[in-house]
Amino acid sequence: MAYLLQTNQLTKTIDGKDLVKDVNIHVEKGTIYGFLGPNGAGKTTVMKMITNLWKPTGGSVEIFGERLTPTSIDILKRMGNIIEFPIFYEHLSGLENLRIHCEYMGYYNPGSIEHTLEILSLTDAAAKPVKSYSLGMKQRLGIARAILCRPELLILDEPTNGLDPAGMKHLRDLFRKLCTEYGITIILSSHILSEVESIADTIGIIHRGTMKDEIAMKEIAEQNTEYIALTVGNTKKAAYVLAEKQNLHHFKIMDENNIRIYDSGITTQTLSKTLALNEVEIRAVSQKSESLEDYFLKLTEEAVK
Repeated sequence: MAYLLQTNQLTKTIDGKDLVKDVNIHVEKGTIYGFLGPNGAGKTTVMKMITNLWKPTGGSVEIFGERLTPTSIDILKRMGNIIEFPIFYEHLSGLENLRIHCEYMGYYNPGSIEHTLEILSLTDAAAKPVKSYSLGMKQRLGIARAILCRPELLILDEPTNGLDPAGMKHLRDLFRKLCTEYGITIILSSHILSEVESIADTIGIIHRGTMKDEIAMKEIAEQNTEYIALTVGNTKKAAYVLAEKQNLHHFKIMDENNIRIYDSGITTQTLSKTLALNEVEIRAVSQKSESLEDYFLKLTEEAVK
């Protein structure tokens, strides 16, 4: 399969330390790729190499079928990005900053700046100096600048930083619209799993500089394991009852109050009755399925062991 973007054994070493090593990413055209990892896992390092801000120590980056080099100006013109925190001319207005961006990008499309400010809810602040903007407003202005010239590929590093829940939802809806209606391929990094889970087509999980997995969200959904989440006052006593009285064997004690039961064929009603008859305090019981968070934690916890 031909990918719009892929990295091959991408490595960055500084002062003898591998920040990332042998990272392979594969991004299909017209999709949203969620790049997940704890803070310090290497997400920003990889994105800096994809956008030519940093040069790889080893490996390569291919975008639009071409290998990225220090002189790949034409490739970079087809991309939009926001890496770490966006920088602006603070004394100029948001509108003026976007006009300057269009000038050096050679992009001239009447009304595009005003339209972009509108969809990022920045119209009322357009004439104000950027130094008066809040953190969330600067983040939205950075995204406005990244999408202004209608890029084919959009690279976003922690794009929801500084935003409240309403602002985060607004951006989720915007990213999905950019992908489905405008055909823009998006790579976004985050440590907020719920944000990625709701919009990503594919996820890549990086931990301590190495890729742990790359998988389509639909595959995670298909392999989701259903379980009963049980919260009790005494997990040791509850575990004894589950094993000896209910003859269950596939359960896991999560902490001092929570147990997950993976045995099939048992209902929450039967479980509650058995525990109650054996004087186990039940605080909560519900049927659930494993989420992206469960999948992520399983991979990263295994990496630590």
